[in-house]
Amino acid sequence: MHHGLLRSSLACILPAGLTVGVIAQLCTIHLALEPAYLAKSVAVFAAGAAVVLIGLPRHHPFATFGAANQVTVVRGMLVALLAGLIGERSDTCAPVLAVVLGTIVAVLDGLDGWLARRSRMASPFGARFDMETDAALILVLAVLAWLFGKAGLWVLSCGLLRYVFVGASVLLPWLRTALPPSERRRAIAVVQMVALIIAVTPMVPAALSAPAAAIGLTALSLSFLLDIVWLFQNATQARASVSPQ
Repeated sequence: MHHGLLRSSLACILPAGLTVGVIAQLCTIHLALEPAYLAKSVAVFAAGAAVVLIGLPRHHPFATFGAANQVTVVRGMLVALLAGLIGERSDTCAPVLAVVLGTIVAVLDGLDGWLARRSRMASPFGARFDMETDAALILVLAVLAWLFGKAGLWVLSCGLLRYVFVGASVLLPWLRTALPPSERRRAIAVVQMVALIIAVTPMVPAALSAPAAAIGLTALSLSFLLDIVWLFQNATQARASVSPQ
């Protein structure tokens, strides 16, 4: 790894990790969360940071980490704090904290991409980093919606669809073809985030939170279906173009 890239990435990731620890400890003290909240939050952030550092040398084409990736690290930091709420009781401040953290991460979505384009540092690494942060946010929110009793077990599908798709691509190579940029895909991801944030909101009863989550899941499922159909048709056309006449 280029030394400048390593230094600039660690200069962002290490303070973010420290911030996770400080915020988690303050939340534990002042919001009556379980003592394990600190360890859970730090562990999730450390795991994500390790994946980022491993992927940097091969997939990041620039000599520095860049402002866009720094924003994504902040979003990942907040997702780690959100993930730490898994296992917390719903009769504490955990649901309110989940809404606050989830909303900030959702609001910041798009800022990293804008910064990447503005600084001319857009890269497949940054796009994947952003996408996986979104996927982690959706998965954690879905788990919390279920654990807080705001939707049935089916709500986990909101977060698992992405990982099922990735798993299927191991067996079906045509699923690994790069998809073209899509405003529809981006918009539906936002819809899914908002739907799950609404679902975990304490003031929203289960009679409304479950339908909100279901709307998000329906939109996300249709988006995945459209992408899979496009990938299948693209693979079919590619095979036809190379077949002997």
